[in-house]
Amino acid sequence: MRSRSSGNSRRARFSKVTRKAYLLAGPTASGKSALAAGLAREMGAWILSADSMNVYKGMDIGTAKPSAEERAEFHMGGVDVVTPAEEFSSGAWLRAAARWAGTVPDETPIVIVGGTGLYFSALLRGLDREWTNPPPAYPVIQIDRAIVRARIAARLDDMFMAGLEEEKRRLHEQYPVWSKTAALAIGYREGDDRQKILTRTCQLAKRQDTWFRHQATPIYVEPTLDAVRACWREHGPWTVTFAAL
Repeated sequence: MRSRSSGNSRRARFSKVTRKAYLLAGPTASGKSALAAGLAREMGAWILSADSMNVYKGMDIGTAKPSAEERAEFHMGGVDVVTPAEEFSSGAWLRAAARWAGTVPDETPIVIVGGTGLYFSALLRGLDREWTNPPPAYPVIQIDRAIVRARIAARLDDMFMAGLEEEKRRLHEQYPVWSKTAALAIGYREGDDRQKILTRTCQLAKRQDTWFRHQATPIYVEPTLDAVRACWREHGPWTVTFAAL
């Protein structure tokens, strides 16, 4: 009995789910989440977040996490996976994504959206650090950096109005010691002020742009519903294998 149970456990652990999915990446504040939500609503799709900070419970305002209503509407995966006290990695995201994908009905389309390029690479060509496979091709929002900066500044004002400082205080009281990965979250460090957050977020957007240029084969698309819809019709859907490694 023990041997049979162990074998079943190993098979479950290494199970794979291969599905068709529509992909959309882009830097922070590029509008990708709203575009993905609009198209997912048209398609009746479920959404998987490929964002390294949306995985943390309670970090809602400062990460611009989709609302609770949207998370429920789209049965969103990749959000609220761990607490800020817990470490997280690309492998952990792949496992969480595989568990989520296993719950999606066969007839339901999947949309994957986010700004963490490493998650897209891990999903599309695995955790092969030598990356012998060619960079994967997928849609990336192309938007002027000046527009992104203006959007980041406006969004930051909204975050402070919505209670970012109170959220940060509450989380640090609840979790006095944060993991190394959670501590990288912009806007949650002690002593952060608006200007520091703005500067770091703009730097993040630039790094994300650089990643997509050099670590992917970006299919650049304008930040409009029509443009993304046309791109998906021409290039998608993508075949994705969710493997619970």
